[in-house]
Amino acid sequence: MPNVFFEPAGTGAFVATPATAGPWSAAAQHGGPPSALAARALELHEPDPGQRLARVAVDILRPVPLGKITVRTRTVRPGRRVALLEAVLEADGQEVLHARGWRLAIPDGEVPIVAAGPAPPDIPAEHPLPAFPGGHMSGYLHNIDWRYVAGGGFDKAGPAVVWARPKIPLLPGEEPSPMCRALLLADSGSGVSATLDMATFLFINTDLTVILPRDPVGEWLLLDAVSTIGEQGTGMAETALSDVYARCGTAVQTLLVAPR
Repeated sequence: MPNVFFEPAGTGAFVATPATAGPWSAAAQHGGPPSALAARALELHEPDPGQRLARVAVDILRPVPLGKITVRTRTVRPGRRVALLEAVLEADGQEVLHARGWRLAIPDGEVPIVAAGPAPPDIPAEHPLPAFPGGHMSGYLHNIDWRYVAGGGFDKAGPAVVWARPKIPLLPGEEPSPMCRALLLADSGSGVSATLDMATFLFINTDLTVILPRDPVGEWLLLDAVSTIGEQGTGMAETALSDVYARCGTAVQTLLVAPR
């Protein structure tokens, strides 16, 4: 089994390992790893110690294949107080993912903390990988540690509350940043909170937006996820993100829902 999600393959190039494979196909990545890779590129592009990456919005243009991926970045809007950055991932000569991130200035003076929500629940004891009927289990799902507080598993429809942490690094010898870890895990919000039978209905998330008012602390992230679906086949997954201390952010995904 691979021990990282990506292997470096030269300047701006990486090889996605089988650990990135999503539940629907062994040949296509789960949305979390490439989103985290894009966030890493944004953070490394013309870094400014006086700013922090506060929001990343990812658009998934097509399934992201396993294998070689290249990443290019640019500054869309430079600024001392706010800066907008963009990362584009390409595979097999096609753009597969776009990510834009807002870097916001860290103020010199003290800002009062305004927290939202109750204290997060305790992390349950380790248990076997939850069932995902018909899904590819040996990729991304296997390489994340899932600890359900409510919802019961991937095969249980409805809202879910689950602690998660990656078992392996994003890249060899690197500790992922808080934003990278959040994107790696938050793309699972739509999966853990699916409201319809996954064997009967198709769920495709076209995007992922993560906003972090503060950086989550530690390796664990709590996903408190709810999905809603309209009669025209458009859905939305909303996920409250918390570390072991308190809520730290929000993730939102737009879903295409259709009968299989």
